[in-house]
Parts: sequence; structure tokens; C-alpha cells
Amino acid sequence: MSNTFGTRFKVTTYGESHGVAIGGVIDGCPAGLRYDDALMVSEMARRHEGKGATTRKEADIVEILSGIHNGYTLGTPIAFRIANGDVRSDDYTALENLYRPGHADYTYDARYGRRDYRGGGRASGRETAAHVAAGAIAKMLLLTKGISINAAIAEVYEAETNDSAAGVIACSVDGVPAGLGDPVFDKLNARLAAAMLSIPSAIGFEIGAGFAAARMKGSQYRDNWKGDGSMATLTNHCGGIQGGISNGMPIVFRVAFHPVVTIGQPTQCVDKNGDLHTWQPQGRHDSNHLPRTIVVVEAMAALTLADFMVQTTHTL
Repeated sequence: MSNTFGTRFKVTTYGESHGVAIGGVIDGCPAGLRYDDALMVSEMARRHEGKGATTRKEADIVEILSGIHNGYTLGTPIAFRIANGDVRSDDYTALENLYRPGHADYTYDARYGRRDYRGGGRASGRETAAHVAAGAIAKMLLLTKGISINAAIAEVYEAETNDSAAGVIACSVDGVPAGLGDPVFDKLNARLAAAMLSIPSAIGFEIGAGFAAARMKGSQYRDNWKGDGSMATLTNHCGGIQGGISNGMPIVFRVAFHPVVTIGQPTQCVDKNGDLHTWQPQGRHDSNHLPRTIVVVEAMAALTLADFMVQTTHTL
């Protein structure tokens, strides 16, 4: 099972939805970075924001176990832990031998021969708390280079009673210098796409003009130069990346999310023999998880860019 993201600025996450804790280890963060506890607290709080959020309430206090001393990174692995407190594992007992539709229950069993059915185990959105914590440290690094990341809801749909809905999150990354990324198989846009599609419920990714570019002519799509010595362009249809490498324009992309598939209605599940069973969901679930996914999108963008920055500069 792959649990590590990145090549030089790497994060390995651990834990399950209803386990004792979740957390991670960051390897490759340069020494001398000031740790901003206020930023960490703020980022973790954003995961709980928004109408339609689950009633599961976790404190999400990030306990730093190593790699930071006297407020600065040491260049050694940064290990952190986030305790799970508000768990109700009994809500999922009936799912021990059942597969829900639209979930990873069946695929995890098919891949590993066993799974943690409590709240979805590692396939749960709970796991993204570790992404946000690691992303906060990546943001601290990027801010020293003048790089800021801002995501917002671009499209959102309202959930009806006992149902769910979702939408699209747009993200803009400003201050990225030209020259980040590699051509062919390690393109910056390809790595961003992989990062975004690693988020639970992510179903689509587009950068710049995205799918609309397929309906443009070349004369419309190309980003013509301003010609004022800035190396900037009049438009940004490419989304700030050309040939897999950043061009100095803002990096802009959109991520589509499907709605939560466990809803407050009787659900047809199957057992290991493929026979149907009706299950009435008992757990606590979002009716629309989009508002609190904004910070997760930013976190994964931060981790991707921090990885490329460390590959390029190696130091603060």
C-alpha cells in the first residue's frame, strides 16, 4: 500500500478513521524554517467549517513528536500525531460483511483480502486531517518564497433532506517562479492532478481553460506575450504551466467532487456472495463536504509545490 507523497519533500501518513490516531512523517523539510503554530491551528480548524459538515467533532490538535526545536525545523523527519476522540465504531458493525455502493469496501477487500470497515478505515475523509497538517508545514515553506495558495468554491449544489451534494473547487497559486517542474513524465501539472485526485471524492481535474480549451481555436487558446519585459502573458489559458514547467503566471486549476455516497436513506449493500441486503446508515456523514475540502485542496497543492521547490533549491 502506497502511503507516501512526494520525492524530496515527502510525507508519509498513517492511521484509520476509527483508530487511536492519525498522523504523518515529513522528510526533506529544510532546517531553519520557523514553525507557525497559529497557522497550523487555523488550517486544522478550516476542515470543520461549512454547512453540511458531519456532526463528528474532533479537536484535531497536532502534536509534534520530532523534527522541530525552539520553534524551528531541524532538517530531520517531522513526525506528528492527531488523536481520534469522537468515534462511534458500533455504528459500522453491520458492515463487517457487507459492501456499500460507491465506497471502497469491495475494492479494498479485492486488493488486500481484508479491510477496516469502521468509518471506511483509511479510505475515509478523516485521513485528510493528516494531509492538512503536512500541508500547513509546506505552506510555511512556500510563504518564505512569496508563494500563496487560495482555493474557493466555484460551484456548489444544495443537498435535499437525507441526501447529499457536492460541486467544484477552484484554486489559484500566486508567486510561483518560472522553472518548476520537469517535462514528459514528471510534469508539474501531472503531479498536481495526481495530488488532487488523491483526495477522497475527487472525480475530475482541469487546469487553466481545461476542457473548454477543446472547443477553442489555436488563435484563441495561445497565451500571447504582454511584451513589457515582464515575461507575463495577456491570458492564462494554460493555467501557469507549459511543457510541464511553471511559466511564472498564476497556477489555476479546478477540482470536481462527487457527493458523499452514504446518505440518510436505506442502502442496498451486497455480501461476499453478491446477495443484496438493506442497511440503514447509522454513522455521521457530511451532506456536503465541499466547504471543508477547500483546505485539503490547498494542502495538496502546497505539498506538490514544496516538493518541487526543495528539488530546485535544496535550502531555504
